[in-house]
Amino acid sequence: MGATKRGKGTKIMAVADRAGFPLAVYTDSASPHEVRLVGKTLAEVFTSQSPARLIGDKAYDSDPLDAELAEQGIELIALHKGNRQKAKTQDGRKLRRYKL
Repeated sequence: MGATKRGKGTKIMAVADRAGFPLAVYTDSASPHEVRLVGKTLAEVFTSQSPARLIGDKAYDSDPLDAELAEQGIELIALHKGNRQKAKTQDGRKLRRYKL
């Protein structure tokens, strides 16, 4: 897609529902972190509604991303990083969805 620090690369971001049906797809250079691409990906949703919950891995553990999605009415469910300095924001009940 474009030049990165280590050459060329492409990052494909996709959002799917629980059945695996794609709701949004976005491609960009491989340089930016996934957290910066979530908003752009959700802007590309090709259904009438945005998802109620977004489940991601530890890379999505970001308080600014959580606040941004909460403004849009989307609940972020992501494991906390091991080196997290701030207080935890999620308990085990929400993280059970991640495990499923």
